[in-house]
Amino acid sequence: MSKDYYIIPIFVPHLGCPHDCVFCNQKRITGKSTDMTKEKADNIIREHLKTIPKMDRQLEIAFYGGSFTAISYDSQRELLDVAYKYKKKGIVNRIRLSTRPDYIDERELLLLKEYGVDIIELGVQSLDEEVLFHSGRGHGSEAVYSASKLIKEYGFGLGLQMMIGLPGDNREKSLFTAKEIVKMDPICVRIYPTLVIVDTYLEKMYLGDKYKPLSLEEAVDISTDLLMIFTYSNIDVIRIGLQPTDNITLGKDVIAGPFHPAFRQLVESNIYKIILEEYFNQENLYDIDELTFEVNKKDISNLAGQNSNNINF
Repeated sequence: MSKDYYIIPIFVPHLGCPHDCVFCNQKRITGKSTDMTKEKADNIIREHLKTIPKMDRQLEIAFYGGSFTAISYDSQRELLDVAYKYKKKGIVNRIRLSTRPDYIDERELLLLKEYGVDIIELGVQSLDEEVLFHSGRGHGSEAVYSASKLIKEYGFGLGLQMMIGLPGDNREKSLFTAKEIVKMDPICVRIYPTLVIVDTYLEKMYLGDKYKPLSLEEAVDISTDLLMIFTYSNIDVIRIGLQPTDNITLGKDVIAGPFHPAFRQLVESNIYKIILEEYFNQENLYDIDELTFEVNKKDISNLAGQNSNNINF
């Protein structure tokens, strides 16, 4: 029997980040403030542990949001020391953090190794130079290649996050980024369609008719290709679409863009639709009045599709 997997998230939104990317408002996205301390981090861990079964589990502490390695070494040590304490006691299995590619170097990796960090996720967003520039990332693609190589050389698990629909982006550029990510051989990937969040420069661009977000259909279509590319390459896609919250929804902090509370299911259902369509065409089944499909229980909802879209199809 496989063990249940649990993540204890510690949000350090925008803490230490030297840039304001056009799409970013970490306070809105995470719903958290920036004043994370070692005391608060320890309390978050203890409160989560109370709700998690003690048997048959894999447990991870993850520092999300902002740019962890851009904060001071003293602050990094304080937060990492809290997590490492639980790892040394065998209470948690892994420590993960997310950061920017241009804030990774050998000194930083030695520090993270000292405190038992296992997985480093980089916010890649795109590997197209024009998209990086128009998104205000503050670095070029070479920073991604260099940081990814260094992370793997130091024995960390590499995670890469990409976005679609950024300013200057298109389908071809997104597919290029995905194929380049495959070459870097990460252990996991996240795919985020760009949303227009309140109090961002992208909101100003959108309201000024200088930016047009992807439609939901376009975002699902592109993400379908990306998921198939990564799945074919045996790379685990651990998230597709921003996590819905009370505020991260259309009409609240999301001004525009391809938001859907079950975005991943839309993408996975679309893959089933593609498979069905190819099979129907190949076997010429359109004149048959009734067909029966057998599918694993866990795949029933994806085969049927959101609101039975695939059944209707």
